[in-house]
Amino acid sequence: MNVEYENLKSLVNDQIKSGWDTPVVCRVEVDLPGWLEQLTGRNNWEVLDEEEDEAYISFALRQGKQQAEVTLYHNGYAVVDVDGQQVFDGTLTTGSSKCAHLSYYNAESGEPITLN
Repeated sequence: MNVEYENLKSLVNDQIKSGWDTPVVCRVEVDLPGWLEQLTGRNNWEVLDEEEDEAYISFALRQGKQQAEVTLYHNGYAVVDVDGQQVFDGTLTTGSSKCAHLSYYNAESGEPITLN
């Protein structure tokens, strides 16, 4: 009976470890106009331009005469400037915005991963 328990314990431990060996991609989806409304109190932001780099995606937005730049880094970090003033500088992965949603995927298969 002790051998069976040890075999079962070893099998469970191997399955737990193998789950951590799988590469995972984290994707941040952001409602940019909604987030800028949350940060500034002003709605109807319009996305004007998008620029992508190896490390980030940057968006230019406008609301009336106000100009904004949102830079989303691939590691979950973000910077938001409105008319040259920084209104956000931090990570979106901490749940700091209701307008941001994190999704996780198996890097090899692309299948969604649900975290409990």
